[in-house]
Order: sequence, then structure tokens, then C-alpha cells
Amino acid sequence: MVKRPGASGGAPAATRAHAERLVTACPAPWSYIATAQAYDEEMRQRIALHRSRRGAGWTTIDAPLDLAGAIGALPDGQPVLIDCLTLWLTNHMLADHDVEAECRRLADVLSRPRGPWFVVSNEVGQGIVPDNALARRFRDAAGRLNQDVAAVASTVLLMVAGLPLKVK
Repeated sequence: MVKRPGASGGAPAATRAHAERLVTACPAPWSYIATAQAYDEEMRQRIALHRSRRGAGWTTIDAPLDLAGAIGALPDGQPVLIDCLTLWLTNHMLADHDVEAECRRLADVLSRPRGPWFVVSNEVGQGIVPDNALARRFRDAAGRLNQDVAAVASTVLLMVAGLPLKVK
């Protein structure tokens, strides 16, 4: 699991690049499970840029909601980069889904790896307590999700200023 700090100074591009290097150290082919949704032109451009950076050997799977299903459908032994848990969580919260049930379902799938899996998430609990209920609910849910995924991960890295710090 590769975690980046939240808006307080994380470098999403450096975290993603580091995770991509970890995946490509494994034999190809590699899968990239993307959880982002393009609701505006700026996000469409970001997604296109990320896709263009990945070269041959990568298969992109869009899974903004059914991340557990996408992971479960991967062939055994397939190296995969999941980017990112906090976007996936946001998608479920905005759709008013049962977040706890979805997180349990995801944690269950991740607890049974069938290959090298690399998961990117944001660490959002290091800042101040948000001033609104939705942001506090998100922060709490992201913290629980990160803890659950970190508990089943063999390694946890925290990216700070583009540098990986081994947490587990």
C-alpha cells in the first residue's frame, strides 16, 4: 500500500510514479485500476495525461465504484496498481451508497491477494478537523479504510515530499 499525505503537502504525481515503478519491477503485463471519474474538462485532461504516460504492457480498467469486482476479475499473478482508494471512497459517498459495506467488501478482496497488488490512497487525517459534517465523515471513513487495507498489506509506504517512508 502506498499512501500519500492529503492536501497538506502530498505530491500525487510523485506517489503515482513511485507506485508505477513498483509495479513495473514485476513482469508485464500490468493492470491499472483507475477510480477517477471525469466530471469536468480539467479532470478529463488529467486522466488523459495519466493514460498517455503509461506505455506498452499496461491495461487500464475503469472501476469508479465496483473496485472489488474489478480486482476479483484479474487473472492470478497479475501485477496491479489501484489508484486511488480515496477517490473510490468519494465516488461511493457522493452516490450515497452504503460506504461501510463497500469498504468491507473491498477489504475482503484485498485480504486475499492472488498477485502483487499496489494500492494508492491519501492520508487525510493529519490536518485539522474539517468544519463540515460531510468532510468529517469522509476523513473518518478514509481513515478506517486505510487502516483496514494497511492491516492486510505486507508493506505500507508513506510518501512525503516524493520520498517513500516505510511504515510497515
